[in-house]
Amino acid sequence: MPPKKKTHEVTLALEAGNAAMVDLGKMLGPTGANMRAVKVEYDEATSKSRGEIIPVVVSVYEDRSHTLVYKTPPTSFLIRKALGIQSGASNPLTQTVGTLSADQIKQIAERKLPDLNANDITAAVKVVAGTARSMGVKVAE
Repeated sequence: MPPKKKTHEVTLALEAGNAAMVDLGKMLGPTGANMRAVKVEYDEATSKSRGEIIPVVVSVYEDRSHTLVYKTPPTSFLIRKALGIQSGASNPLTQTVGTLSADQIKQIAERKLPDLNANDITAAVKVVAGTARSMGVKVAE
């Protein structure tokens, strides 16, 4: 049997365990995928991470079947969660919204490593620290 031909690939950032049909409809409506089936599959797979944002890549094929590939939460989301803040600084050059310890940065980097463009934990720590600084978060050395 020849491989299925992919017709669409959509990346969505949805709330874990509680994907909104409105968000799914906007992005998946034009693809012809079964939105209800995508929602149920996503909610079941991410139910243990409720309250987090878990991105997913939805691949839709000619026969309207689909596959889901789950990613790690966005770095900025993990930083905000670690600090307990709602958002980063509106002007990161002059404002500071918090300070991340070296341990917190390493934990975030370890969690993000599979999705980062980094070969080892040292490079991943640098990527996370850069994201934190761009949000107005001080990075403890």
